[in-house]
Amino acid sequence: MPFQSENSFIPIPPPGEDELPYDDGEPMESERHRAQMDLLIEVLKLFWRDRDDVYVGGNMAIYFSELQAKKNDFRGPDVFVVLDTNRRERKSWVVWQEDGRTPDVVIELLSESTQAVDRGDKMRIYAKLLHVPEYYLFDPFSGVLEAYVLDRATRSYLPMPPETNGDVVSACLGLRLGVRHGTYRGLAIDWLRWIDAHGRVLQTGEEQARAAEEQARAASDEAKQLAARLAAYEKQFGPLPGGGSS
Repeated sequence: MPFQSENSFIPIPPPGEDELPYDDGEPMESERHRAQMDLLIEVLKLFWRDRDDVYVGGNMAIYFSELQAKKNDFRGPDVFVVLDTNRRERKSWVVWQEDGRTPDVVIELLSESTQAVDRGDKMRIYAKLLHVPEYYLFDPFSGVLEAYVLDRATRSYLPMPPETNGDVVSACLGLRLGVRHGTYRGLAIDWLRWIDAHGRVLQTGEEQARAAEEQARAASDEAKQLAARLAAYEKQFGPLPGGGSS
């Protein structure tokens, strides 16, 4: 209720991210679930490191109404992306503090204990209240990916048809999602990965460092081979004109 002064009612502003709980109290189901969430978030942040108009978050509460905030009855999505916003640190996503902006993409990681909610209450909230254009469900153990696109006329989700290789296109982000085998945090399994328009998997920081090392090693090997060929040539034919050899 608003605060009543002697002569008038002074409205009390709704709570913001500093007042609202930002931990949903629900731990990730398994080490694999946690690693999969971090992988999806890490590579997007690296890919968009030069952009200030995108926010990528995960396992963070999203508050869309004062009643829901008071009851604190809604778990945050495992991964979400908001476009046309500003990149800054946040404790939670509070819609009324974000000029009404809601996620453009949400990914939930399925488990036996959460799949009913992910396909039920959460799907309904994302469609009918938050109007999230794209919704993805992925089971880290079965490797099954489900993709849905919002029908704005009915405010319900329609299945998104995959490409021939099983990947799905995120029209919102200009990227694809697909399952690829690889190693992350010591786990060699099938991971859900972000893929660019050319079919290249977006790399983690570790993968980028490894690729840079391989390129440097290849360049060094090539330089050594060129030096060896030059030495063999000069041994047979003498120094090249202007080569500086003695």
